[in-house]
Amino acid sequence: MRSGYNILVGFRQRWQLMLWLEVVLYAAGPAILVYVVSSSVLWTVIALLVVVSIAAMIIKPWKQSLEKIASYIDLHLEDTEYSTSLLLASEEHLSGLARIQQHRIQDVLITKLKTIKPPHHLIRGIVLVSVCVLIGFVLHKFDLFGAIQKSQQPKITPETIVFTPTDSTEVSTAPPKILKQELLITYPRYTQLPAAKTTTMDIKAVEGSRISWQIEFDKEIKEVTIESADNRYAMKQIDGAYRGNTILSTSGFYNFKFTDRQNNSYVSDLYAIEVTKDKSPTVAIKGIKQFTSFDYEQSKKVSFITEIKDDYGIEDAYIIATVSKGSGESVKFREEKLNFSNVTTGNKNLNLSKRIDLDQMNMEPGDELYFYVEALDRKRPKANIARSETFFAVIKDTVSDTFAVEGTMGVDLMPDYFRSQRQLIIDTEKLLKDKSKMTTQEYKSRSNELGFDQKVLRLKYAEFMGGETESEGMTEGDEHDDEHEHEEEHGHEEGHEEEDPLAKYTHKHDSHNEHNLVEEKEKKEDPLEEYLHNHDDPEESTLFTQSLKSKLRQALNEMWDAELYLRLYTPEKSLPYQNRALKLIQDIKNSARIYVHRIGFDPPPIKEDKRLTGETDKVAGYRKTEELEQEDLYPAIRESIARLEALISEKTGITEDDKKLFGKAGNELAIKAIEDPGKYLETLQQLKWISEDVTVPQEALIALQKGLFMALPAVSPNPVKTAQQSSEINDLLVKELEIHD
Repeated sequence: MRSGYNILVGFRQRWQLMLWLEVVLYAAGPAILVYVVSSSVLWTVIALLVVVSIAAMIIKPWKQSLEKIASYIDLHLEDTEYSTSLLLASEEHLSGLARIQQHRIQDVLITKLKTIKPPHHLIRGIVLVSVCVLIGFVLHKFDLFGAIQKSQQPKITPETIVFTPTDSTEVSTAPPKILKQELLITYPRYTQLPAAKTTTMDIKAVEGSRISWQIEFDKEIKEVTIESADNRYAMKQIDGAYRGNTILSTSGFYNFKFTDRQNNSYVSDLYAIEVTKDKSPTVAIKGIKQFTSFDYEQSKKVSFITEIKDDYGIEDAYIIATVSKGSGESVKFREEKLNFSNVTTGNKNLNLSKRIDLDQMNMEPGDELYFYVEALDRKRPKANIARSETFFAVIKDTVSDTFAVEGTMGVDLMPDYFRSQRQLIIDTEKLLKDKSKMTTQEYKSRSNELGFDQKVLRLKYAEFMGGETESEGMTEGDEHDDEHEHEEEHGHEEGHEEEDPLAKYTHKHDSHNEHNLVEEKEKKEDPLEEYLHNHDDPEESTLFTQSLKSKLRQALNEMWDAELYLRLYTPEKSLPYQNRALKLIQDIKNSARIYVHRIGFDPPPIKEDKRLTGETDKVAGYRKTEELEQEDLYPAIRESIARLEALISEKTGITEDDKKLFGKAGNELAIKAIEDPGKYLETLQQLKWISEDVTVPQEALIALQKGLFMALPAVSPNPVKTAQQSSEINDLLVKELEIHD
């Protein structure tokens, strides 16, 4: 009885639902606790999935069978008399008494099953969630976990600008100390980034950001400047603090320098400036092929989706569409700007859809549409512009006009499809390359299709032989066979002569086929035939000369053989014939060109009395010798290395010329230090100190020289001929060898 069975299924579903709810409660508590501690959605989701998996494997809600449900009901409901399992049996297999009991149990379950609840531990799950929420609230309220992390981390003291006196021997008083240092980075407004304030003097910001410095000293200062490369900027004193600002344009390094009231100079370490460029938007068109063609009867609509991304927001996006009408010198272009309907300014990611109706753009058969998407970002004062690839849409032209001229005029006699033979060769080579990936049936089908294409191309070429059709493009052997068949039919008509079984395979010189070798004397020759062009003869009604006709005939024969092997599913044997046909076609095409006489240099006439005399005394030769030297990119560094060698060996003082030289070397080294600051920053710092007349010990000069050596590029090997020692007896031996050579 199906209604009793459905009652058990419904009870099982209630039981499974409670068990799954219990699994979720067990996982929700730890997940909440992980989120409070880590504030990471990813780790929270991972914890939730892990605990759900473990709890589900332990509880196994899916393993509640109907037999287990029936036993549970029998234990908790006395009126069933342990007969609930009868509801699972088919009524046809039960006795009459069992059927009566089955109906009675069904009535009992309908009235009293609601009094039984499936076993579960939802209270335990709710308690676990409550405890985890309480612990998380305490941790968040008193920030206990953050305090533990802070206690385990080493204390980081704020970075303070360190100044070094340029001449330590003249400093008699304590140098001024910095009370406050502050760096404010104000990003361009279009980036929508908040201003950043820090005490770290290294700068990393977007191009065009405004940088503001503020420094306060505990003593009165005479002058504070900011030095960058060869530029110096004086900081202004406002409200007891020295302030300066600039607009970032290029990467580099800078330092501070100040002079106190006793004219003692102090210079700071170098700090890096890293300028990041505002990237151009990326534009990609999807959902459409690069080239789309439409028949005139089709619905001529182009639909596509454009994805645009930018790092700081998109200002505008539009479509530049160009319609091309006509051909040749009469072609005309019309450019239009098409807008999207859902461009939202300021978004970093845009998905724009567009449908272009070619009919609404007044396009006709033969017209072409070229379009691309252009996007602008929000950079100021000049926005970055990016564009997508160009896509094409063409309406097929079903009517084409041809212009006929005389054969003697200088025109291109070759049709457009003369280039199709090359495509057949490419397709055949691709078929051979993909043979291992194809089934035998597919391979033969492709080969047969190429054979059909070769046939169509051959028939198109045959039209230029004077209206030749497929039956007319036969070889000489085929013509002979037709003649023999004609002889047979003629014989049957005359007297039903006895048929010769070898007639098809022999060449009868005594028959009327004898004219193949000997001209018929009875035939009268037309004396003007040699000078006339008979347009009634299909062999003569062509635009080509006799030599071009013979080449075209050879090309047709090659196409016959190429088609044969393609039809026989052996394209590798067809390729040589296709290549020979292509070569003949190219020869025909070149023969049809018109060449203009080239005007060149006319040399003076040769004097016969001077010709072949061998006199070369008045012949002047010309020889040009030039040495090309590569420009040295680091001349100041090389000169500084030599000067440091002198300072180390002679132990002399640094002059003003040395300071200028080291300053130039520092500018050259700064270019490499921007790319690899970890390798060259210390050397650049030492160059800065020595150019500022900071006292540098002997060991620092040696380290500085070594660092400059490392900055120089590796010297490429330059092979030269080495000098060899020679003696008089060796020279005599060489002369004797030259004489008898």
